[in-house]
Amino acid sequence: MRWIDIHDIAIALEDMYPAVDIVNVRFTDLWKWVQALPEFDDVPERSNERILEAIQMAWLSERG
Repeated sequence: MRWIDIHDIAIALEDMYPAVDIVNVRFTDLWKWVQALPEFDDVPERSNERILEAIQMAWLSERG
């Protein structure tokens, strides 16, 4: 997975963190959690606030 795989990341995060309050997740934590996913393999510096926000919204939608 790479940073652009927003939907796949959201699914993986929901599997790993099903009890997290997604709306109140800090982007610094989200950034770390994405990189800790076993399938994730991308350069940390390629992320930005827009990507993290998109991941957060996709994760919220996945749970919804």
